[in-house]
Order: sequence, then structure tokens, then C-alpha cells
Amino acid sequence: MGETVQILPYGEWPSPIDAATAAAHDGKPEFVGFVGDEVWWTEPRPAEGGRRTLVRRHSDGTEVSVLSAPWNVRSRVVEYGGRPWAGFVRDDDPLVVFVNFADQRLHRYEPGGEPRPLTPLSPVGQGLRWAEPTLLPDRGEVWCVLEEFTGDGPSEVRRVLAAVPLDGSAAEDRGAVRELTDDRNRFVTGPRLSPDGRRVAWLAWDHPRMPWDGTELRLAEVAPDGTLHDARTVAGGPGESIAQADWTHDGRLLHTSDRTGWWNLYLDGEPVCPREEEFGGPLWQPGSRWFAPLDSGLIAVVHGRGATALGILDPETGEVVDAAGPWTEFAPTLTAHGERVVAVGAGPRSAPEVVELDTRTGRTRVIGAPHKDAVDPAHYPDPQVRTFTGPGGREIHAHVYPPHHPDCVAPDGQLPPYVVWAHGGPTGRAPLVLDLGIAYFTSRGIGVVEVNYSGSTGYGRAYRDRLREQWGVVDVEDCAAVALALADEGTADRDRLAIRGGSAGGWTTAASLTTTDVYACGTILYPVLDLTGWGPGETHDLESEYLESLIGPRAEVPERYAERSPAAHADRLTAPFLLLQGLDDVICPPVQCERFLARLKGRKVPHAYLTFEGEGHGFRRTDTMVRALEAELSLYAQVFGLTVRGVPVLELTE
Repeated sequence: MGETVQILPYGEWPSPIDAATAAAHDGKPEFVGFVGDEVWWTEPRPAEGGRRTLVRRHSDGTEVSVLSAPWNVRSRVVEYGGRPWAGFVRDDDPLVVFVNFADQRLHRYEPGGEPRPLTPLSPVGQGLRWAEPTLLPDRGEVWCVLEEFTGDGPSEVRRVLAAVPLDGSAAEDRGAVRELTDDRNRFVTGPRLSPDGRRVAWLAWDHPRMPWDGTELRLAEVAPDGTLHDARTVAGGPGESIAQADWTHDGRLLHTSDRTGWWNLYLDGEPVCPREEEFGGPLWQPGSRWFAPLDSGLIAVVHGRGATALGILDPETGEVVDAAGPWTEFAPTLTAHGERVVAVGAGPRSAPEVVELDTRTGRTRVIGAPHKDAVDPAHYPDPQVRTFTGPGGREIHAHVYPPHHPDCVAPDGQLPPYVVWAHGGPTGRAPLVLDLGIAYFTSRGIGVVEVNYSGSTGYGRAYRDRLREQWGVVDVEDCAAVALALADEGTADRDRLAIRGGSAGGWTTAASLTTTDVYACGTILYPVLDLTGWGPGETHDLESEYLESLIGPRAEVPERYAERSPAAHADRLTAPFLLLQGLDDVICPPVQCERFLARLKGRKVPHAYLTFEGEGHGFRRTDTMVRALEAELSLYAQVFGLTVRGVPVLELTE
């Protein structure tokens, strides 16, 4: 505590963390990789329209953004994108290929020149898309995933592995693109070539499975002319999820599989380090990497149960030695070169930053996008990792962020308001990392609890499968159980509980507001609200049959789709709410919100609906994030009876 302590009500503490500070802190470096001995990665630029730039770290440690605005290094394959770039050194200079978001073309870039297109121009949002490139300079090609739309519908699409000439001859000629595989599988990941170039591996799966349900590890021989032969499945299947595959330095095939109930590593089909923890995760983006083989035969791994660590695995002994450091979460964007390992790590006191581990010395250091405290870290929350008990005695994992301020306390006997944060996915997890969006509230005296409800990843397949055909039930129950437990133990004010979430978390929020009386209000961001419409024809291809597992086979239980939909129960909603939606969202399109509001008309429920042009699924622009965060605080202030200064008053209508 400071020398002068103010006694102020919870929710009314003055905070140095304003919405602009929180927005500037949003985003993280992604898709790290080596170009020769240099480390490159993509990095967000919220103040530049939300684009992602490509950052180069020179050998002397200096960093430079190699692509100025409006270049935006981001793929739209399966809408969530995938690894958008690759590079190598030729004649002592780097050559990089990348996907530009605006036109989705592959481009070739060499320092000192302008990017040049390698693939044809096609209709924006449709046509041709590319992801997870691998450069083969000896062949003069880029091998990658090609996503090609064959009609106007979001599911009229095919995906194959393709070879794109590096000389630019395909920039005006689709026929110059060489397809390496047929399109028998609906989804594929990028090719991983063996060290001798004679074999190639990739992952594939089909509707209605999602990649965490079941994938196949495919293997083919590479002929001298670059064609693939004898393609076959060597592991995986409908009930086994393989999240990643790669080759060791001596040509052995390494992959993750959850056949035991946990994503573990297998080398030539044999278990390497059998443990009840995860060495993989949900494959939302092609090119995600939880492990990286080293030249020494060791394997760099991201692993854990809940929180994750960066470790070095000895496949001969099964021993894992974790890197020292303050990081408790590592993103699936691992890369290695020689004995150097680079990852993106974060912790409760630090935002995501680029971290290097030297396996020869065991030393770790931050080499890029270093965390910088925008405010005195005394204003950051101190999270608690908790396990709560849900219906039937089931465990529920959560992170509790109590209100915290170095110079403020609440009056004796007062309990703080709390907001339950429901993560997206729903096959995903809330990581234990510094988030100034959370600190924005806790530093003002509003508690936050992130609930890793049943169905979350990081706790094994059985925990993940709790959500099977139970979406809108167990996620709602788990969030409510945690909120009420905090109230019952005297941590939270029972009358001032709220819930918020985006995407699938928006669904859980809306379902909670329409089926329980736990919450006084809620914030719903880019949600799913009407299951009868969300699916084939309304959302994108990847998730168009996701509901087959989350709700049940549509043909067998059609009534369940209406029963679970918040839009079908708008008449039950009485709590005020804020609805936030990007107008360019093709995953959870605005029509979901529009149908929900139409059914609410005349119910006299206080609410606000804010839309944002140019925003898709998840907000990327500074002005959008500022408006959204301030509106959310204003909602809580009005409902919880707080006096909040310096924030525009959100107009609630009925």
C-alpha cells in the first residue's frame, strides 16, 4: 500500500489503466520463425487499422518492421488463418514469401525491393487463399495449403496441397500452380518434408469432425519430378486427434496424438513421454507448433496441464527439462534452428514476448516484443488458480482476479462486484497471462474470474468431451457454479455479478442470461445466438458442422437446436446487456444479433447494440477496442450503482 490509502467503494477506484492503454496492450507476436540465423515474426499494429506486420530481428539485436502499411501479413484460410509466411537466405540475403490479407495473394519479398505477387488475383473473400508455406529453393517452389472457393456459398470450397512457382509465373496464370494432392479430404494442413526431401507428411480431416475430434496423419513419397505418390494414412482416425507432425533430423516421423486421452508425443508410432498432460492443443490454425525437433535429437516442447511450460525432451529417456523464467504460458508457435529454440511466452506479470532458449547453456532471454509496463505494475491483479466444484461433483478450473489497487481499499463490510469471463472456442482455454483488459476492471475495484468450463482444452480429452452435445448446458452450469461459489464464500457480492464473453463465450453469456438468474447484467461480443441459422450456409466452412458434436446430429435432434438457442428464449431475458458486433464478421455474422434483437423487441429490457465497420471476428482496431471497453464499464456502472468518471455514458434503450 502507498503512504496515503483512500477508502472508496469497489468499482470507483481511480485507475491509471484507461481503455486506450488496455487497447494498445492487446495482441501478441505470432508465427515466429528463422530466416537463416535471424528470428522473424508477425506483430499486431492496432493503431494502424489492426494490421499485422512482419518483424525482422537482425543479428545485432535490432528490430525492424520490414513491411509498412498497408501490408497486412495474415491468411484467411479456414477464416482463422494459419502460418502466413516463410523465409530462407539466398546469396546472403533473405527471401520471404507471405500472404497479404487484403487480396489473400502470396507475395515474394526481398529487402530493398517491393513485394511481388506469386499467385493470381481473385475475388476478395472468395477465390484463392494460401497458408502455411514451405520454401523449396532447389525446386524453385513454395509448397503450401491452397483453399479454393468453387461457388458463392461459404462451404463451396476445396483444399489441397499445392506448389507455387517462386518465379512469379503463377501471378497471372492459375494453371501454373501445381496441385500436389487431390481434394478427397475437406481440410489439410501444410506439408512437412523429410530432411532428404523424399517423403512428405500432413494432417487431414473431414466434416463433421473438428480437428480435436479426429484427424489423420498422411504420408506420401516425393518423386524426383516433385509429384506425390503412394499417399496413405499412417496414424489417427475419427476418434484420435493428431495436432502436429514433423520430422527429426535423422528422418523419423514425430507426431502428437490424444489416443490415451492426452496429447502426447510419438516417434515412428511409439510413445516418447507418456504423461497425463498435454503436448498439443486444438488446431484452430494450420501451422500451429507445440514441438520442434533439434539437430541434437532432442525435442523442444510446449507442454503442461492447464498452464504450459517450454521444455526440452530427451526422446531416449523421456525426461523433460523445463526452461527457467517468469512465463507460465507458451503459444503454439515454436521454432528451432540448430540448438536455438524460440517461442512466445507470457505470464501473470508480463504480456506475450519472443523468448529464446539456448539449449547448450540452458539460458533463456527475451529477444523480441519485450513486455513494457505501461503503468506501475502495482496496479496489476494477483491471480489465483482455483478449482471449484460443479454439478455432480465435477471439477471446474478457473483463474480468480480479485480487485487490486496499491492505494485504495473499500469500506469495511463491502463486497466487490465480479464479472465472469467465458472464453471463446468453445474448444479453447483462458491462459494465465497479464491482460490489461482484466486489469482495467480489477484496478477499479471490479473482480474478474476466468472460467475454464467443461469442454476447455489443457485438461485432457475427457474434460474436453464433457461439452459433447452439452453446449449451452454444462458451460452455463460451470460459470454459474463458480460465480455463486465466490458469492457464498464471501469473495463477491451476490447482487452484483455479471458475465461476459466473445464468440462461443458470447453464446455462453447469452445462454446464461436467458436460462439463469445468477447475473445482474452481461456483455455479449460477436456471438452465436441462433443455432437454427448458424451452421451450413450462414457461418464459414470450418465450423459449419461443429454443432454436430456440440449439440448433436441436426437430423436426429432438430428440436434441441431451438431449445438451446438464446434467441429462442429472448422472452426470458430481464437483465440489462451490451451487445458488440463487427459488421465484417463471417464467422458469427451480424444477422445473429439482428434476429436476437428482433425477438427481444417490446420486452423493455435495457440494452445497447454497438456495431463496428471494418471489424471481423474479434476486434483489432484501437478505436474499436476503446469504445467497447468503455461501454462495458459504463454498463456495469449503471447496473451496479457506481460513479465512474472519464468514461462516456452508454445509452441503454428498451
